[in-house]
Amino acid sequence: MRLFPGTITTLAAGLALGLAGPGSLPSASATPDAAPDAAAAAGPETVTLTGSGWGHGKGLSQYGAKGAAQQGLSSAQILDFYYPGTAPGLGSGSVKVLITADTTSNVVVQHRSKLKVRSLATGRTWKLGKRGAKRWKLTAHGGDTKLSVKTGRWHKVRIIPGQAEFRGKGGTLRLHVPGGAVDYRGRIRSVVPASGQGRDTVNVLSVEKYLRGVVPSEMPATWHPQAVQAQAVAARTYAVFERDNNDRGVFDVWDTTQSQVYRGVAVEKAESDAAIRATARQIRTYGGAPAFTQFSSSNGGAKAAGGASQPYLAAGPDPYDPKTGWQQIVPATAIEQAYPGIGDFTGLKVTTRDGSGDWGGRVVKIEVAGTSGTVTDEGDDFRSLLGLKSTLFTVG
Repeated sequence: MRLFPGTITTLAAGLALGLAGPGSLPSASATPDAAPDAAAAAGPETVTLTGSGWGHGKGLSQYGAKGAAQQGLSSAQILDFYYPGTAPGLGSGSVKVLITADTTSNVVVQHRSKLKVRSLATGRTWKLGKRGAKRWKLTAHGGDTKLSVKTGRWHKVRIIPGQAEFRGKGGTLRLHVPGGAVDYRGRIRSVVPASGQGRDTVNVLSVEKYLRGVVPSEMPATWHPQAVQAQAVAARTYAVFERDNNDRGVFDVWDTTQSQVYRGVAVEKAESDAAIRATARQIRTYGGAPAFTQFSSSNGGAKAAGGASQPYLAAGPDPYDPKTGWQQIVPATAIEQAYPGIGDFTGLKVTTRDGSGDWGGRVVKIEVAGTSGTVTDEGDDFRSLLGLKSTLFTVG
């Protein structure tokens, strides 16, 4: 999911969810037709794009939720506006989170009291209380798992049948990753990914505890409480939807914008914890099932449409979003690198918009012209390739 501007986890494109390549094959024409959205000069060195919004614009706008709350809307009213046609529901259980910061095939945790290791194959559990222990490590041993302990140096302790996990009664587990350590609630697993190669590190915890590391990562916890509560419900629903509708094997969600940002214990805040408690187990449903509650930082004053199966992600004006404006000067060389088949860049022309806001709405289709041909691409793909903040923009 896309975050609010300025957060340290925002990616170059402002946290986009979808990645794709250029669309259709080059047409016979090398020069776009003249149009208000065209950059008509042949061979420009740059093109200026002026836009509004930050993110894909689908579902809840975080800045819009803030504006709505400041105007007196409750969290339920905010959710009704951004997910029209959905109904309140309940969701709970646990969620499995892929920890992408651990790029190794080992799982290393800090020693602590009441630490245990468990075999996922047999369910057998061992207490970890060796004198002088500093860290414990799980590594692959064929289809099984080797447990090691570090005192002065690493020592093999035992071979655990199948895959394994660390767990501790109460408190947190400190996971050591390249470049540092991160504290997490719940359990930390060493599991074989779908590729069958190496091991992945997965944090398994309740949805409510998971949200404590998500909500303040996605929205400032000090924003209006009704906005933060709306964010909590959207994030909870998103996690439950992803868990129940995708089979990713050993995990349900990524800890990045590929799903929604999760940073563990370090980011937990009293204000966001209060919002999570105030909305405990609350989700949004459509047709009796969890809705796909996408959200982004700012929709620029125009909600973007979702897929045909998500009528509650409807396009339309957003009077609560502050229309965060932006301008980006894109070098011709960047466009030529993104679309190598066009030759030397000559111009852009927006051919289709969705009618949802300023300039006729978001870019749905865009022509990228060059001396060797013209490529027609999806607006979302163009945004991703060029690192734009949104598809709500004009050319020139």
